[in-house]
Amino acid sequence: MTVFRLETADHNTTAQAEPVRVLHIITRMIVGGAQENTLLSVAGLHAMPEYDVTLVSGIDKGREGELLSQAREACHLIVLPEMGRSIDPLSDVVAFWKLFRLMRKGRYHIVHTHSSKAGVLGRLAAKLAGTPIIVHTLHSLVFHDYQPWLVNRAWWLVKKICAPVTDFYISVSQIIVDKAIAARIAEPERFRTIYSGMELDWFLNASFDKAAVRREFGIPQNAPVVGKIARLFPLKGHDQLMDAAPEIVARVPDVRFFLIGDGILLERLHERARQYGILDNFVFAGLIDRTRIPEMISAMDVVVHTSLREGLARVLPQSLAMGKPCVSFDIDGAPEVVIDGHTGFIVKPFDSVALADRVAVLLENKDLREQFGQNGRRHVDPNFRSEKMVADISEVYQELLKKKAKKISAFNLRNNKQGYP
Repeated sequence: MTVFRLETADHNTTAQAEPVRVLHIITRMIVGGAQENTLLSVAGLHAMPEYDVTLVSGIDKGREGELLSQAREACHLIVLPEMGRSIDPLSDVVAFWKLFRLMRKGRYHIVHTHSSKAGVLGRLAAKLAGTPIIVHTLHSLVFHDYQPWLVNRAWWLVKKICAPVTDFYISVSQIIVDKAIAARIAEPERFRTIYSGMELDWFLNASFDKAAVRREFGIPQNAPVVGKIARLFPLKGHDQLMDAAPEIVARVPDVRFFLIGDGILLERLHERARQYGILDNFVFAGLIDRTRIPEMISAMDVVVHTSLREGLARVLPQSLAMGKPCVSFDIDGAPEVVIDGHTGFIVKPFDSVALADRVAVLLENKDLREQFGQNGRRHVDPNFRSEKMVADISEVYQELLKKKAKKISAFNLRNNKQGYP
């Protein structure tokens, strides 16, 4: 693999041992899909001799849990307290200035941003700092159907403003690419879909005591279990699952809804279940360490994904890798992994009647569950392996490095003249 560095005044480039300096930037490292994607990306790239990777993250002390400790072990980590998720003009200006100073000092060849706030601040700072290559990952689109029109248009305008300073976009699903192109964010040749990778063998080879998990959470051994893994947060679709729950209970009275995650909706969901008279059918597990997620999935019979906005939820390929069929709303990249009638069922968002029926059909038909599960295992491997994701990202980097060779040579020459080591 080629690393470009200027060696002579005539702008020739040659392969060198010095790695490409890469800076990844994300708003926060909570327990979440975009963050796990970023963690595995920086860890995989940093382990390669071709790259020297630094991750910059803000701080979020919410109820979702954090991944900063794992990130600290995976690569160089810089925590930027001023880079919060909410818009704060003073803090945002400070964060922008610190990012700019960091980029000038670190002489990064590639700046790769994730999430909305970090994507804006990071890309603009990288442009100002003269970074040769700027990449942005679309984990989802920040403008969507479930926000006021004015907010939607404002975020669309921000994306348009950032597009000219972005050399390349990586998307976690093809539908996100299609939507971005339709929204005229950038030209098709500047996009590539790279599915969000994960430690797939962790799920494919998972072997746990299903009975022990059920005992731990008070789930009857013979009860059919519908699982959902997501933060208890708006747009994650817990209310939509609750809308369908009474009908599912009517058809499968001993069903248990096994909800993994914590968040601000816990009390409301608990109260809704109580009002429906089905509280005994719900198991709120709370925040579970990510290392135990395969163990939790092992206790489920059907996995539901009712989020209203998500690029491509990691829980879907994870569950299919463990042979668990999925029922998902038809949003973003879900149909790319949940193949309707083959690895699970796809239903329209907010269609509680169809959601209840598809879940009940799977709960009532063990053979169908096993068939979908087997199909799912074949579908996700190797498409969702972290190794493939990292290799694909590296391929994008190398193509950009070759394309920008002269710019990188000039960048290195300028830094060398300024006395940087």
